[in-house]
Amino acid sequence: MPGEAPPGAEPVRLAPVAPAISTSSLTKRYGDRLALDGLDLEVPRGLVFGFLGPNGAGKTTAVKLLLGLARPTGGEGRVLGAPLGDRPIRSKVGYLPELFRYQGWLSAREALVLHCQLAGLPQHQVRDEVERGLEVVGLEGRGDDQVATFSKGMQQRLGLAVALLGTPELVILDEPTSALDPVGRHDVREIIRKLRADGVTVFLNSHFLSEVELVCDRVALVDRGKVVAQGGLAELLEGGGPRVRCTGLTVSALDRLGELRTDGDWVWVEGLDSSRTPDLVEALVGVGARVHQVEEGRRSLEERFLQLLERP
Repeated sequence: MPGEAPPGAEPVRLAPVAPAISTSSLTKRYGDRLALDGLDLEVPRGLVFGFLGPNGAGKTTAVKLLLGLARPTGGEGRVLGAPLGDRPIRSKVGYLPELFRYQGWLSAREALVLHCQLAGLPQHQVRDEVERGLEVVGLEGRGDDQVATFSKGMQQRLGLAVALLGTPELVILDEPTSALDPVGRHDVREIIRKLRADGVTVFLNSHFLSEVELVCDRVALVDRGKVVAQGGLAELLEGGGPRVRCTGLTVSALDRLGELRTDGDWVWVEGLDSSRTPDLVEALVGVGARVHQVEEGRRSLEERFLQLLERP
């Protein structure tokens, strides 16, 4: 049969593809301060991966180590199959830092040309890369304008264009929508989805949890330098139980019902089986509540986030 191996031939075995990012017991100290405490992380290739945690959790330190901008105190890690800090691999990684600044006297096009040169792109590719970058982030009509004339949101778009130069295999985005309006955030989500469709791995650090829910395939939650939860988004958010939107609940009624958790007009019992939804509604009506909506949904990422961090 065509395509069959000849008798006695060894079958072809494809080497497993290394994760885009993997770390094992990665640790970083700054003097007496432990910034990262044994970080264990695995980011499969071709996915959008959300990296979440409160301020001071160690996210920025982790990103610096992944990019080779700092050296670990202990443990190990690999990016695109190479050890942390590997120089040749850096050309395959795009990065948008949370805080960045471009020279105000440069035009957007000049800033992109400069970063093409810094990245070592062949000269014959520079013009096409710059024009592609401007178009992808919606700045194609502003390429000759000085950066100093750009709003913060437009500078954010320019920073994203810089991160995408050279068609990287891995893109690390640190708060990419922090300065954008709703239209701009929508555009960035579409760019991220396009990157995923092209097989690019996106490592997304964001405080906009609703944004993370819209684009991420997997997430890791970091607190005090450790991963406290990691997995597929659907997996982490399941088990929230039915939720009911109601009005008219008094403090005394809530005390009588006991196990209820609340968020505005929404109430639920953590982990309640959906078969008991009628019992929950009956109990709420019994203490004087008016029921407006029943949702057999999952937890929101914010609810899960606060639960895992044991925050009220």
